[in-house]
Amino acid sequence: MTLSAYVPIIVLFGIAGAFGAVSLMAARIAGPRRYNRAKLEPYECGIEPTPQPVGGGRVPVKYYLTAMMFIIFDIEVVFLIPWAVAFDQLALGGFLAVALFILAVTIAYVYEWRRGGLEWD
Repeated sequence: MTLSAYVPIIVLFGIAGAFGAVSLMAARIAGPRRYNRAKLEPYECGIEPTPQPVGGGRVPVKYYLTAMMFIIFDIEVVFLIPWAVAFDQLALGGFLAVALFILAVTIAYVYEWRRGGLEWD
């Protein structure tokens, strides 16, 4: 393999780097120069942030259930798309493996549904 096969990748990295550099320079040139305490805060919206207990506050379980649903869906997509592409080459063994995988994903969805992760109160 010659170096010419890598030219498009190198050009893409160059374009991405140039875009980042130009964006940072434009922000520095066109951006405001008057800073105050509110603008230096990490969350600027005009509302004072509520004090948090030391070590962080309690997070509702709904957030974890939503994150679990996202991870389950991502894993499902990552495995099912390549299987669908190569379906005709996998024969019965591939079908049985995916059927077992779909059963495992269905069990995870049912678990989350029973825990109330799909209810948005």
